[in-house]
Amino acid sequence: MSVLDSLNGVAFTAFGQHVIWSDMIGNTIGLAALALGWRRSIWTWPAQFLSGVILVAAYASAHLSGGVGKQLLVIGVALWGWRQWQRGRQQAQDGSIAVRFADWRERGLLLGGTAVGTAAVGTLFTLIPQLSWNPWPDAYIFVGTLAAMVAQARGLVEFWCAWLLVDLVGVPLAFSSGLAFSGLVYVVYLALVVWGMRDWWLRSRAAGRTVLEGAAA
Repeated sequence: MSVLDSLNGVAFTAFGQHVIWSDMIGNTIGLAALALGWRRSIWTWPAQFLSGVILVAAYASAHLSGGVGKQLLVIGVALWGWRQWQRGRQQAQDGSIAVRFADWRERGLLLGGTAVGTAAVGTLFTLIPQLSWNPWPDAYIFVGTLAAMVAQARGLVEFWCAWLLVDLVGVPLAFSSGLAFSGLVYVVYLALVVWGMRDWWLRSRAAGRTVLEGAAA
């Protein structure tokens, strides 16, 4: 039996849903990566990289090409994010990564890029049905994940909002695709996203006050 076959084997069954190893392991590591992102630890990126590698197998088993593509993007952006955060460490307030709110130009680019990207990828999935059995939600998650990771790499508080919007579609899609553990983990993601958003928001405000006090002095 190959490693891929082993990863896509059934780990356990709960409530009539088969949970495969790749789905369980990849999403558990992804959950750890999100928690590390909340703590502004640079180790969030290696964790996201490893999660992406394992989840490629899970999405391939569910015949979700958009999910596979999303994980390949996660792998690539994780490498880029690692480099970005390495460069930004000297900007941190306490030895971790400095965070801030995006300006209106950055928000417009994120929203516009996500809308255009979703339209393009959704159209591609629709024209080539073999790529995805559920093209528009799959495209939305594909592009939304990329937008969220780019915002995270730049230390933008809005990255949590992007993850929240991705999760609202990701939860039902995961359950309907037979990836029960992914669906459950997405629910936990929602809780972490709310807490992470609050933490980064408070830290960005504290950083802003420090800058203003320094300018006044």
